[in-house]
Amino acid sequence: MKTTFALLGLGMLLGLAGCQHDADTPDPEGPVVPPTAYNLAVPTNFPAMQAAPADNPLTNEGVALGRQLFYEKALSLNGTVACASCHKQELAFSDGQARATGVNGTTTIRSSMSLANLAWEPKLTWDGAATGLENQARIPIENPLEMHQSLSAGVAKLQASPTYPALFRKAFGSSTVSEANVLKALAQFERTMISSNSRFDRFQRGDRTALTAYEQAGLVLFYTHPAGTASTRGGNCGDCHTGDLQTDNAFRNNGLDASFTDLGLGGLTGLPTDNGKFRVPSLRNIALTAPYMHDGRFATLEQVMDHYNQHVVLNSPNIDPLMLNTSNTRGGGPTLDLTTDEKAKIVAFLRTLTDSTFIRDPRFAKP
Repeated sequence: MKTTFALLGLGMLLGLAGCQHDADTPDPEGPVVPPTAYNLAVPTNFPAMQAAPADNPLTNEGVALGRQLFYEKALSLNGTVACASCHKQELAFSDGQARATGVNGTTTIRSSMSLANLAWEPKLTWDGAATGLENQARIPIENPLEMHQSLSAGVAKLQASPTYPALFRKAFGSSTVSEANVLKALAQFERTMISSNSRFDRFQRGDRTALTAYEQAGLVLFYTHPAGTASTRGGNCGDCHTGDLQTDNAFRNNGLDASFTDLGLGGLTGLPTDNGKFRVPSLRNIALTAPYMHDGRFATLEQVMDHYNQHVVLNSPNIDPLMLNTSNTRGGGPTLDLTTDEKAKIVAFLRTLTDSTFIRDPRFAKP
């Protein structure tokens, strides 16, 4: 036992000596300067933001690196596609296509979701495949239909570049590029992409003149759950697209199909009861993000309203209960039964969700 303790003690002393030697050895690249904390302003009308992971706090240098990587095409197989290729700022970080286009012109099975206020989203992508922003970016980078390159190959390209090692050193204290730090930097940048200055926001913060009377009538219809009486007519939209963030973060089947070619959440979980369910997207900047639904089947907001008003497939497997028993017909009926004027008022309200400052904010533009 004495011999064992003596050997352990010797090992500890040697370890401490080694650490002291490392600490005394000057870094050939100079002293590491700690990154600067990023001051992220949370809108007053928003709920509390989810805390960033403890090992990835927001910093000015990390956000700047993430912005650079968001526009970096070297992360794709043939250097032709970046995150920004499918998420264009002028389109509220969507791409205007029914289904996204990857390297070599490949077509994905779903549309590109708009990117805004992701710090409040517990699960990401249409089927919730990613929990947390640090886990999300790997999916499109390595998907054969999207950027089609292993993250490790992208890291090697960044390491060999003349600029990235220094940027990683500023953000993370080391010029060695790693997969984890690529994902952390992208996550930091995406957490800063807050959209909160639409006319709807100004109305919510107390400016009663921000919306016209017509748009306010649309807002009331949007948030009202109809009960089959003349006094409670409504569009039943706010049940899922709720609050200032315009989403309840749930996964629902909204009655698009009688059978599914894309299982959505069910394809991820393997549960038949999840088939046909997709993430409820935020409606912020919705006027900029056509076409609509996970497969881009509707070209206009008017078509979306027509679907909910009279074309919901009521016998769709796993249809969400909120899609049933919601009618403006006295006594109830099989359709929502909004008038043409009521639908137009809701669309007018939806257009007030556009945040023109967000799509022009230089902090999110290509460096």
